[in-house]
Amino acid sequence: MVSGGMTCVKYLLFCFNLLFAISGLAILVVGVIAHVHIYAQYSNFVYPSYQLAPVILIAVGVIIFLISFFGCCGAVKENHCMIITFSILLGVIFAAEIAAGVIGYINRHEVQVMLDTKLNSTMYKYYTSTDIKKTWDVAQHELECCGMNGPDDWQKVNHNNSLPHTCCPNVHNHGVCEKTTVGVYKSSCIQKLKEMFMNYASGIGAVGLGVAGFQLFGIIFACALARHIRKEYETV
Repeated sequence: MVSGGMTCVKYLLFCFNLLFAISGLAILVVGVIAHVHIYAQYSNFVYPSYQLAPVILIAVGVIIFLISFFGCCGAVKENHCMIITFSILLGVIFAAEIAAGVIGYINRHEVQVMLDTKLNSTMYKYYTSTDIKKTWDVAQHELECCGMNGPDDWQKVNHNNSLPHTCCPNVHNHGVCEKTTVGVYKSSCIQKLKEMFMNYASGIGAVGLGVAGFQLFGIIFACALARHIRKEYETV
């Protein structure tokens, strides 16, 4: 049995794991929201590798949630082996989070290249692919933008002044939308999409760093408790 100050560490580790479980659920929810409301809607605008991001978040959230219960059991039972395993798992997740954050920061400029490539190629398939048409309509309606760099881009596709109806907020499906229509969206979709993806990435990065920093306390508590338990075993 632990005693004195280590009893405090034991309960701090237990409380840490409860909060850690909540953070795991939060990451899982963020992953689901990102998949449903961002990547699923704009799948035609992103590389397949980028579509794995929310899936990875969901997996990390589940893993964190499960590991937190492992840590709780180790703290309550004062099991040296379980606590050591828990601290190692925390360390591995911590290292993975830092590595993912660094890689994401280094590759952040690839978002611009990706959007340049995907938006330019899909614009010319707007009238031939129902799936791509739906993605463009969602983007232009939700982000209040028109064309890759503005309404003039559609002239390269249509060879006239007509625009998709989603470029005009006051025009319905079968209405006429042109560059001269009142209220037509003028903003660039690539800029709006870039801002959305960058804001999302920044938010995920901030959450990741916050969770990683929080994990350091768990690793410290776990190692301190494991060391004390081991000493008690050695003196018995």
